Amino acid sequence: MQITKPLLALALAMSAGAAMADGKFKCDVPKSERRPQMELQKKLEAEGWKKVRQVKVENGCYEVYGFDQDNKRAEVFFNPKTFEKVGEERK
Repeated sequence: MQITKPLLALALAMSAGAAMADGKFKCDVPKSERRPQMELQKKLEAEGWKKVRQVKVENGCYEVYGFDQDNKRAEVFFNPKTFEKVGEERK
């Protein structure tokens, strides 16, 4: 039993990392609880994003394409209720 728990923990950690690496971020927020996309765009611009090109819904999250504070191309996923960053994809 002592060996099984560490192996289980390792397997769970690896599967979680694989899901993040594939860009499969998921937000479980009802449409009625989502804040407006424009509100997120204004928040990001106030935080220094150089340009927000597009905000769309992907797997329940707000997926934002644009250029971040360092003027680097960014594809970032946010919780549509809290605007908390849930993941990103960089190339």
